[in-house]
Amino acid sequence: MSVGARTPSDLPDEEVVRLFQTSGDPHWFGEYGRYRRRIYCSCRGFFRDGAAAEDATQDTFIRAFQNIRSFEGGNFGGWLTRIAKNVCIDHWRKRRPEADSDDPEVANMSKDEEIERTLDLVAALEKLYGEIAVLPAEQQACIRLKIEGYSYEETAAHTGLPIEAVKSHLQNGRRMLWSKMEGTLSQLR
Repeated sequence: MSVGARTPSDLPDEEVVRLFQTSGDPHWFGEYGRYRRRIYCSCRGFFRDGAAAEDATQDTFIRAFQNIRSFEGGNFGGWLTRIAKNVCIDHWRKRRPEADSDDPEVANMSKDEEIERTLDLVAALEKLYGEIAVLPAEQQACIRLKIEGYSYEETAAHTGLPIEAVKSHLQNGRRMLWSKMEGTLSQLR
């Protein structure tokens, strides 16, 4: 089947990269919008602020566009994710307040130690959300609503469960999460 008979979204990444590298036509680079959600989620894992994650996502694609000629093959999505990680670190360095913290432990940390600690926290959060995803549905719903700041009464209204059931699901879910996260949490101290 010829390239002309297929739509651009049907083409594998390697073919689209090759077409962009040889023609320079931005249309081919635009096909990488299929990675936009993945890159945004990666950036969102680094920043709490959705606007900061959106800025980092945009900068990731700008950097990828500028450096596409250096891509030599392999996993294009992984290449984009690596760029996103570097962009997030750069954004974080620009946004963070200089070490005028009252906490002496934080004030004495080097920039590399701060970045490593931040990455450890992001990894712990990813693990936490992964563990939440395997809890029973009622526990998941109650814990997610609690994280979002809902009261017992509001959670009961959202889930249709009695308040006592909400409390029970929260307690059991927390217990399960604590047992699965204990090793991860102790490493963060």
